[in-house]
Order: sequence, then structure tokens, then C-alpha cells
Amino acid sequence: MSRKTLRKSSRLSQFHQFLISETEQGNISRQETVSLVPPLLLDVKPHHKVLDMCAAPGSKTAQIIEFLHAQDNSAPVDQLSSSAMPSGFVVANDKDNKRCYMLVHQTKRLLSPCCIITNEDATIFPNFYLESATVGRKQKVQFDRILCDVPCSGDGTLRKNLVLWKRWVPTLGTQMHKLQQRILCRGIEMLAVGGRLVYSTCSLNPVENEAVVASVLKMSQGAMELLDISGELTELKRSGGVHMWKVMSKSGQWFSSYSDVPDSLKSHLLPSMFPLSSDDSTSYHLDRCIRILPHQQNTGGFFIAVLTKNRPVPWQRQKEKKPTLLLPPPPPSSLTKEEDNVDVVGKAPLQEEKKEDEKDMSDEETCSKSRKKKLSQLCYRD
Repeated sequence: MSRKTLRKSSRLSQFHQFLISETEQGNISRQETVSLVPPLLLDVKPHHKVLDMCAAPGSKTAQIIEFLHAQDNSAPVDQLSSSAMPSGFVVANDKDNKRCYMLVHQTKRLLSPCCIITNEDATIFPNFYLESATVGRKQKVQFDRILCDVPCSGDGTLRKNLVLWKRWVPTLGTQMHKLQQRILCRGIEMLAVGGRLVYSTCSLNPVENEAVVASVLKMSQGAMELLDISGELTELKRSGGVHMWKVMSKSGQWFSSYSDVPDSLKSHLLPSMFPLSSDDSTSYHLDRCIRILPHQQNTGGFFIAVLTKNRPVPWQRQKEKKPTLLLPPPPPSSLTKEEDNVDVVGKAPLQEEKKEDEKDMSDEETCSKSRKKKLSQLCYRD
């Protein structure tokens, strides 16, 4: 039942008011079914530091907050408390200032102190620093879980989003590719070693999905790896990621590889948009990606990839500062006060040399003052 039908029906008006009331109190949160999957695969625990890079309107952030406040079922019953405060937190970010207001409205209903909302560009998201009791100084925060539900063309929502039919064009995917790649790279940089990152879109275009994931895996040189999550959410109907696809230009031409692209289109079609070689695609296990197709369980279309970090990525290691070499202090001089003013080699007095140096410095200062005076006479203001 659509929201429009629910509002217009007189029989369902009381039910509509009930939904509004419960939603405002935080008891009910309505969401597309398939949109629930990425936070579930994120596997958030109460002690995790979580980052939601593109959080608005906030339905997935609300899920993460619930996971943070979930208690360990293995703990004894007498140790469980409804007011237990989790040690973890979630940073919910969005670039759009207006959408951040929606994010605040969505999360404030849950009354959780474990949520921080930021308004930053996800591609250049700043680092966080926290005081460390063990080290005694501020340390850069590395997140245990990161959700990259990036902006996309949205062609997976065509069944419910009728407005999209009017503005959708096949090249929307190529326009979003570079932005999605940059967001994913920034997320990988802030992910802790051993952490989990979920990349997701509501699109079925491989240029926005497998192409982005494959290009970042190639750049990481083994630092990032796609996780096999076939054992999670086993009742969810899904398809694996694809290995081969074609890329369309603005004029409607299809290209199978970057070598086929003419020079006039190489500024628009990038090498990272095209499939990798058969050996690379096999080694990167793109089949571990998840494609949820609308006809499989009557939902919208969605793409999900779950990655883990084995070690710092190459470009992250290059940014780290090299350790500075601290030289030992010079040994104390064995010369006496009388010998301090004598040259060790020639045994000649150094007082005369000092006087000459002072004279040269005074001459240079005089010359510089005269030059400044001449320049001030030549310069003028409009």
C-alpha cells in the first residue's frame, strides 16, 4: 500500500494517525525492505566505532544505533540492564545540509547519546582524534565498521520512484562512478585493520558497482579483500556479482574495453569503468558481491559488497611521516675559556673574524633599507 493511498483513505485515517504517533516516539521506523540489508551485513557490536559516510535520511543510521544498544544475549540475566551504555558510537555524516536536518529528526527519536552527526564531504572526510589513557596523547580514530551507502543513479528504485523515469539516462552511472570511487577510497583509509566496510547502492549498473569495487581492490594491492558472506542471511534471495559488462557513451555507443574507446571520449569514459582481465576478476572474487534483483522477492534492486582490511593500503602508507633522526648532542668542549676564542687549526684569534662578519651584516642591512626606500617610491595604490 502506498503512502498516498494511506493518506486518502477515510477508513485507514486512524491507522495512519497511529503510524505517525508511533514513528514520532521512535517505536516504528518505515523503510524499504532491501535497504535493511547493508546494516545487517555490517555486523555492528555495542563496542564498535561506526561511521556512516552518506547517512541521510537516517534509516540505516537508526538501525546501527539499535545494534549499538543491543545487549549480549550470552551474558547472565542479572547483569543485563535496559540502561546499559554501549562503549561504541556512530558518526552519521552527510554532505547536504538540508538532508542533515532530516538525519537529526530521524535519529533524535531514539534518544541515544551514542550518535554524532556531521556535515562534511565524504570524499575528504576529516580524521577524528580521541584522548588515549594508555598512550597519554591523542590518537587518530580508526573505525571498526564503515557503511558507504553512496549516491547513485537509483535505477534499482524505478518500480516505486516514478519521477526517476523522466530524468533517468543510461550515462548516469558513468557520471557517478568517480564520486563513488573517491568515497570508497576515503572510507578504506579510515577503516581499522581487521574492520568491515559495506559498500552499497540502489543501482544495478555495473559501472557503479563491480567496477568501483574492482578498481579499489586493484589499487589496494591485496590490502582489501571481499568477504564471502554466503553464510549470512541465508534466507535472502540473491545473485552474485558479474565479471563482464559493457560501458555506454553519451551518444549510445557500447564499448567492451578501454582500448576500444576513441580519444575524443577518453575524458568521459575512464579505464576503471571497464572490466578487469579474467585473471584479476577471478583473484578479486567479484562473485562474492551481492545483487538483489526486484523479481527475486518483490523488492527494489540493490547492490552490496562487504570488504575487510588486511593491512594499511599503499597510498596510506606513503602519507605516513618518516621518523625523524634525532642526533645526539655534541660532546662538551675541552677547551678553556681563553682557548674558546682561538681557531683550533690555525691557532689564530677569532675576534677579528667576528668583527668583520658583523660589519658585513650591517652593510647588507643598509643596502636592503635603501632598496626598500627606492621600491616604496616607485610603488603606488590605485
